[in-house]
Amino acid sequence: MEVKVRKAHNCLWACSGACGAGWGLRSTVVHWLYVAIVRPTISSASLVWWPGCQTAIAKKKLSKVQRLARLGITGATRMAPTGAMEALVGLSPLGLMIQGEAKSTGHLSWSLGVWSYLHPQQGHRCILTRLEKSDPIFNMGSML
Repeated sequence: MEVKVRKAHNCLWACSGACGAGWGLRSTVVHWLYVAIVRPTISSASLVWWPGCQTAIAKKKLSKVQRLARLGITGATRMAPTGAMEALVGLSPLGLMIQGEAKSTGHLSWSLGVWSYLHPQQGHRCILTRLEKSDPIFNMGSML
């Protein structure tokens, strides 16, 4: 997870050189860069490492990456409150986004028959158990 956060942070810093409060890239372009480039960089292979982003340290690191993106999108100063920027930009927290990606990938893998219930309580496989408890669609099975 450390590598993913570092890559996302470096990517955002590279983009931040091209934008400022009164000059540079428009906020819509910075938003697109974050959603199209940075978030997929962070969430790739999230099915395997999503349990690691449930810790308090990991949530704090992910929050720092997303705060940097919000600053670039809004053009606000460093002292702007995070809650206000969250309301303005409307981005969901990265931890929840990563868990959602892991759930959708797990469901897809399970419905295609590539992933079984062998040891469902161990490691990253417990996402299937969580899906089964929380999502009624998961229990319907596959249409394929």
